[in-house]
Amino acid sequence: MALVIMRAAPGGPPEAAEVEPIPVVLVEPAPPEPPEPKAPEPKPKPEPAPKKTPPTPIKSRPPPIRARVAKAPAPPAVTPLPASDGPPDVGVALVGDAELAGAAAADSGAGSGCNMTRHLQGKLRKDRRVQAALSEAGRGKAIRIWNGGWVRHGVQEGAGLASVREAIQWEVGFAPEACREEPVRGLVVISLADGPGATRIVMGAGSWRWTDLLERRTRR
Repeated sequence: MALVIMRAAPGGPPEAAEVEPIPVVLVEPAPPEPPEPKAPEPKPKPEPAPKKTPPTPIKSRPPPIRARVAKAPAPPAVTPLPASDGPPDVGVALVGDAELAGAAAADSGAGSGCNMTRHLQGKLRKDRRVQAALSEAGRGKAIRIWNGGWVRHGVQEGAGLASVREAIQWEVGFAPEACREEPVRGLVVISLADGPGATRIVMGAGSWRWTDLLERRTRR
């Protein structure tokens, strides 16, 4: 490329002055320098291994104490005895009609105002245990239960008819003292139901008092 410089002459048009062309040299830029390599990162230091705690020594336990058990001596040889047959069956003590002819009943009354026969008759008729016991002993019969001592019947324990005896003693024991001490003579009959064919119980022997029934004497 040439550069032209115009120079004005006095009184005339400018003249072009020749100028030597300036050479232009195209220079390619040098390639960029490669980046400097990065320094390698330092490797992480390994963590120190944890210190091992020595195991706690286990104390040895003493061996268990074994109790010495003495052997029991062998039981002596015993010859078994045969079982007892128990008391013999003595049957039921019944009272005949001839003996009952002069017996006092609940309707006979008493001069002192106490009528223990009527009182007992009313209580025993309501007692189911008494009714069941006398029904087994003999329904519709006159049964003697006391003649100075409690009469044993059959093979029953406690002189027989224990429930009847306990019911009578309970009522006599809680009766007024004047009634308990009232003298009685001969037999007393208590009927467990109205009408003929009722079971009856008979008590008495000579001269006696109601307090005598509180004793536990037994007769066979």
